[in-house]
Amino acid sequence: MRCDSLVRMFLILALMVGGFACAKQTVPPQPGFGAGTGGPSEGLGTGGPGGAGGAGLDDARWRELGIGSEQEKQEFLAKSQKFENEDIYFDYDAYVLSEPAKRILDEKVAFIKRYPKAKVTIEGHCDERGTTEYNLALGERRANSALQYISNSGVNRTNLTTISYGKERPAATGHDEAAWAKNRRDHFVLNH
Repeated sequence: MRCDSLVRMFLILALMVGGFACAKQTVPPQPGFGAGTGGPSEGLGTGGPGGAGGAGLDDARWRELGIGSEQEKQEFLAKSQKFENEDIYFDYDAYVLSEPAKRILDEKVAFIKRYPKAKVTIEGHCDERGTTEYNLALGERRANSALQYISNSGVNRTNLTTISYGKERPAATGHDEAAWAKNRRDHFVLNH
């Protein structure tokens, strides 16, 4: 009888330890690397301490980008803010690039050609309608449409990646056409 009690107690203890080990932990974002949800302070670390002019980039990363002077750094930061904050949008259930989207992508191509060492993630997003699986596939097609356009403009694909978030990261939380139109988008994140 004593052995059964010890075994039960051991099993309960093992389950408790296992439960604590599997508990969800929040990991803080790493400075200088984009998490893909927003503006320049996330992708570039511009809002954090360290680095010249308030930028979170260290000297080695500036050199890697081919940027040396304070003026060049400020120019890069200003241009990168516009780069990350200007999304392209799609029609319902579509991944074909519109003329306004192509004009925005042309500006992004100019940025990437100016800073060819910059690493860019193109995120495909969808509105809330449709299944998770369908929207992940549609988001992937949207991101790939932008990638193909940029690549066809003479940009080396080496520093370009895509990811689909489907409907998981909405820009607008409403349940109407105005919100859905804001969520059918590609978002661009600099990963430095």
